[in-house]
Amino acid sequence: MDKDFMCIKDLSVKEIEQIFSLAARVKKNRKSYSYKLKGKTLALIFQKPSNRTRVSFEVAIYELGGNAIYLGSDDIKLGVRETTADVARTLSRYLSGIIARTFSHDDLLELAKYSTVPVINGLTDLHHPCQALADIFTIKEIKNNLKGVNLAFVGDGNNVLNSLLYGCSKMGINLFIATPKKYRPDEKMLEDALRLAKESGSLINLTDNPEEAVR
Repeated sequence: MDKDFMCIKDLSVKEIEQIFSLAARVKKNRKSYSYKLKGKTLALIFQKPSNRTRVSFEVAIYELGGNAIYLGSDDIKLGVRETTADVARTLSRYLSGIIARTFSHDDLLELAKYSTVPVINGLTDLHHPCQALADIFTIKEIKNNLKGVNLAFVGDGNNVLNSLLYGCSKMGINLFIATPKKYRPDEKMLEDALRLAKESGSLINLTDNPEEAVR
């Protein structure tokens, strides 16, 4: 895996399984991993405020023995007060990693391009990969085997759905989507997911009828 985590599409099935396996081990015995980030500081750059995303990252970093610095929209204005490239270069000198929650996916890509430390996508307009992986991991905890699991998504074709499209199609989950016709998922990502679904044997179904998707 590349040093950065931008999108589930970039992960192989084996890498996703390794992430899930590690997550299960950490969850089962949290104390044994409490030193893994000892002496390391990670920044949370949040252009958009958050409840669950911020708290989950901060608690995880703390419980792994590291420190978290929260940098809100007024602290770092990417591309305004300083260029995104300069922000990336500067923070890389001090930090061991960056979690970024940005409006634009392009801003995240530029941040990762010029950063010499790992950058994790905490949310962009196109993807929310950590949430989608957490969703799928939770399903795996309950169902054990993901192959053939039926998952319904009802809502607009947003960043969460884009990430679920990649995650479900890679892991063999059947995804039944109901979105309003004007808010369908990104066509390119839908095409990618349909191709990946053929490889994994899963099914991707799109409708504008929520009852049909849930049924």
